[in-house]
Amino acid sequence: MDKKYRMMMIAFSGVPFIMVLGNSMLIPEFPQIKEALNINQFRVGLLITCFSISAGIAIPFLGYLSDRIGRIKIIVPALILYGTGGAVSGLAALFLDKPYYIILAGRVIQGIGAAGTAPIVMALIGDIFQSQQRSETLGIIEAANGIGKVVSPILGSAIGLISWIALFFSYAALAIPVAAGVWFLGEEGRKPEKQAFKEYFGRTGSVFKEKGASLISTILAGMLVLFVLFGLLSYFSDILESKYHIKGFTKGLVIAIPILFMSITSYTTGRLLKKIKKYYKIFIVSGLILVTIMLFILYYLDSLYIYLIFFSLLGIGSGLVLPAVNTMVTSSCTASQRGIITSFYGAARFIGVAVGPPLFTFFVETSKMLMYFGTAGISLLVLITAFIFIREKGMTPGKNKNKG
Repeated sequence: MDKKYRMMMIAFSGVPFIMVLGNSMLIPEFPQIKEALNINQFRVGLLITCFSISAGIAIPFLGYLSDRIGRIKIIVPALILYGTGGAVSGLAALFLDKPYYIILAGRVIQGIGAAGTAPIVMALIGDIFQSQQRSETLGIIEAANGIGKVVSPILGSAIGLISWIALFFSYAALAIPVAAGVWFLGEEGRKPEKQAFKEYFGRTGSVFKEKGASLISTILAGMLVLFVLFGLLSYFSDILESKYHIKGFTKGLVIAIPILFMSITSYTTGRLLKKIKKYYKIFIVSGLILVTIMLFILYYLDSLYIYLIFFSLLGIGSGLVLPAVNTMVTSSCTASQRGIITSFYGAARFIGVAVGPPLFTFFVETSKMLMYFGTAGISLLVLITAFIFIREKGMTPGKNKNKG
């Protein structure tokens, strides 16, 4: 990869990095936000749910537009909107007596902006990088996403020492340089194709018709690991204070440990997939097995140190799944459909993140056993589906004759 493409990758890596801050940076400050706004755990979890649901709904539309008018023309305004939403939430918290619903509105705006970031960057990388180099570059993007998850609880805890309100303004401060980097260093990998709406979705439908079971099972695998990760992180953030009495910056460091293992594994998996050029399904299935087993084991653990070890193993399982899923999804279609296909995948990822915290809260309020064994059962179902239905043929670099 020459200097031009290295600089481009640095700019592109900033997009998933800042996107993941949208949720992960708030999690360590949930107890402080609950107290300041006088709300319960479910309502504070809606700060993540509203962000992620609005992103999930907006993603397919922005994916369609990115195929028609260009990826960068969507990514840069989306980053600006993402920052604007943060500013709206921050100003509401700063100046209003009862800011909760305006903060939620700002989170919805942020989510719509986030919809035009990482999923579109994945499509853009699929356009620019061909064959096995795609696996490595998508591994880098997933690692940047993971690094964002690692840094975000630490950064959130550090900014939270000033005020939890400052977290919202930090989104606006970070979005501007990332948007500038993409605009000045990025380039389109293909010319936008202005297809008729009916023809466009007809072609997209043909992708699902041809590869539907395999593609949907692959997308479900990516959705599942993020659902588990964010649900468990939300629960973990709460018990670190209530059970283990760990707060502030130290709490951010502890939360970052399992995510660090996920990030390192994501980067390593992307590198390995580039070299071996196969076994994508094996990586996905192996990761899901690890996630499922760890959920069963975590229920029985009480020591924080032992819990962290097994939570980190769950992070490793997630890191095995995501780069393989990213590559298979982006390689499953032609360049003219890549925006919408990766956007469906991005929507699934956001929905997984959105559902995780409130569903884990609901489960644990019913029974701690239900939380762990229930989610392990869901993970097992996705694992069985992946094992039966995922096929590498036509969904990996160099094997799809229709790939652009």
